[in-house]
Amino acid sequence: MKLASIIQSASAMAMALMLTSSAFAADKVSIIVGGYEKIIYLPAKLTERLGYFKDEGLDVELLNESAGVDAENEMLAGAVQGVVGFYDHCVDLQTKGKIVESVVQFSHAPGEVELVSNKHPEIRSMADLRGKNLGVTGLGSSTNFLTQYLMVRAGVPLSEFTTVPVGAGTTFIAAIQQDKIQAGMTTNPTVARLLKTNEARVLVDLRTAEKTREALGGPYPAASLYMPTEWVESHKDVAQKLANAFVRTLRFINTHSAAEIAAQMPADFYVGDKDGYIKALADDKAMFTADGVMPADGPKTVLAVLSGFSKNVKGKTVDLSKTFTTEFVRKANSSGR
Repeated sequence: MKLASIIQSASAMAMALMLTSSAFAADKVSIIVGGYEKIIYLPAKLTERLGYFKDEGLDVELLNESAGVDAENEMLAGAVQGVVGFYDHCVDLQTKGKIVESVVQFSHAPGEVELVSNKHPEIRSMADLRGKNLGVTGLGSSTNFLTQYLMVRAGVPLSEFTTVPVGAGTTFIAAIQQDKIQAGMTTNPTVARLLKTNEARVLVDLRTAEKTREALGGPYPAASLYMPTEWVESHKDVAQKLANAFVRTLRFINTHSAAEIAAQMPADFYVGDKDGYIKALADDKAMFTADGVMPADGPKTVLAVLSGFSKNVKGKTVDLSKTFTTEFVRKANSSGR
């Protein structure tokens, strides 16, 4: 009888462990980031470093990918559940029959800069880039979208310039130094590094809402957590936990100095220049939303920009209401956490 009790007790423990393990596995989420060392995507790594995922009972795996378009492809292939990348992919993908949505909107400005090499003092406007090679993170990336729009808006047809995928950071810098590209769109800390060495200068600045409005005609919601709508609808509890964690991080960014935020980040993100990283973060901090909510009229601006050059989008019917949701961030904000 005693042996039977021991066996029964052991079986109950094994069952409890199995159920606990299953519950834990259900909250495991893989998110791919289009370059998590980029300041535009800082909320992803910062949330992990602050422990906010764990506070929500989430086991989040952050994967790194240098270009947003490659991150998008990983999500569509089912390798990951979500992407930290630009919202404009949600609009572009709908025209291809893929329904994905921004669950948390990190920023209301791209945080991107069109840099021009100081080897080319003759270049003073986007129109002067006719016939040039322009660096982007990847073909089909948001930097490619924005570059094409700015060129077309400047009166330069798509056939009269070349976009070259050069990534960001060291590879982008090398492309500038070797004159493989004469200009290119990138973010901090790459921008700060090239300005510091005087190898490049700013041609178009999309780091603030005001300058973005001047260049693109309105607010341009950019960095976000976007996920397949079908997955979100079938995992609402996990989506809510993710929103809770990210909204908490956005509040942290909004209420702390650049130095305090930088102190939470991995040292290798500074690329050997912590003071430069802090300055770049101070310059960029205003692009982040304080609550994760999609800015009003932002989706319309994105659709207008994509329609300005993309054959995939121009003339197509896009239901913008299906490209984002505020359900989870509004609950996160009302929780008071």
